[in-house]
Amino acid sequence: MNASEHSYDLLVIGAGSGGVRAARVAAAHGAKVAIAEEHRIGGTCVIRGCVPKKLLVYGAHFAEDLEDARRFGWELQGMKFDWPILRDNVLAEVDRLSGLYTQTLESHQVEILSGRAVVTGAHGVRIGDREVQAGIILVASGARPHIPDFPGYEYGITSNEVFHLERLPARIVITGGGYIANEFAGVFNEFGVRVTLINRSDQILRAYDQQLRERLLQISMAKGIQFLFNAAIERVDKRADGVLEICMRDGSVLEADALMFATGRLPNTEGLGLQEAGVDLDEQGAVQVDLDNRSSCPSIYAVGDVTNRVQLTPVAIREGQAFADTVFGRTPVRVDYRCIPAAVFSHPPLAGVGLTESQARNTLGSVKVYTSNFRPMKNTLAGRNERALYKMIVDAATDRIVGAHMIGPEAPEILQMVAVAVKAGMTKAQFDDCVAIHPTMAEELVLMK
Repeated sequence: MNASEHSYDLLVIGAGSGGVRAARVAAAHGAKVAIAEEHRIGGTCVIRGCVPKKLLVYGAHFAEDLEDARRFGWELQGMKFDWPILRDNVLAEVDRLSGLYTQTLESHQVEILSGRAVVTGAHGVRIGDREVQAGIILVASGARPHIPDFPGYEYGITSNEVFHLERLPARIVITGGGYIANEFAGVFNEFGVRVTLINRSDQILRAYDQQLRERLLQISMAKGIQFLFNAAIERVDKRADGVLEICMRDGSVLEADALMFATGRLPNTEGLGLQEAGVDLDEQGAVQVDLDNRSSCPSIYAVGDVTNRVQLTPVAIREGQAFADTVFGRTPVRVDYRCIPAAVFSHPPLAGVGLTESQARNTLGSVKVYTSNFRPMKNTLAGRNERALYKMIVDAATDRIVGAHMIGPEAPEILQMVAVAVKAGMTKAQFDDCVAIHPTMAEELVLMK
């Protein structure tokens, strides 16, 4: 339907990575576009996720770099860490990026509607006390941290609040075994906080290759992070002195100054009015969509974390681009979900693309696994006994590399380019044929025999 029949050709709910990309591209295709946002422009990634988290990771890594510097001849006196300085500088950078996102929308003539949006029908949306109509509605409202339900849960925080802490706790308990739990465990540990990570199961980072998970666990424990597996919280009590008493199901009690929940993320569809408009949601509240991001209501689409397909910023951006090109650019595009690389910014970081060893053995049968288990040169001189591990999974029948996984310094930076090769279907022989850059860690990828 055209703009004369509705207020807008497209109304996007949520100004995060996926929503902003969709709005900008649709507007570039000539559509009249508005975007509704109840918090801040930029969404989870920019405001309370990937960007500020990675800046904290950088800040945390100086703890080891400064310690190692002595072995490289640098004498450093009077070192101390000042949390408010890092926190405020990170928040200032978040403000800057949010401003850039706002400028991008405005420069593309996308109207920004501030307030909570509620869908009132196939083409209707209410923002505050204003009713608007749109030919197409795109739901890009993202996801929020899951908060477990037990007595005293209100004393806990999530990753959202970490970036605003007034001061660092002396002791923190983190619940969860995924990437958010392990990343913040590493960050807090480097800042000198005593960290205990509680996990319901007996594994961390279940989506990653088993050898990498085991290596990270071993290194994390050596750094002083404590892990409690097959453990669950019964309730939390807060003493008069502010200390939290975390009562476990097995009867034990942990004392901590902060409790952080990192137990997954839930799609933001509550109170959005989607079901009343005929949009099907799954049991977790995610919008169910087809390969073209279209919901069960023909005029309502959804992209990003709210669909609970792959909760990664670059995927949301691609979905937003594909939606805009397909619906408003008249150029049908679908996102390819095969071979999506992913990383965990732990200490050290790990990254992977394609099939893990166990997945390859279960699906391909005949598999060759190449590994390089080495101590990076910098760690050797620093006297840091941490080993990197690179793995390459090869289909024995075709020599194609079907998976690559690594843990060690700068692993995500290195894996990004390996992901291009894996996605392109390159063979092990082609890697072997490439001359190494020496001395680097990445050269291990072309030297695996």
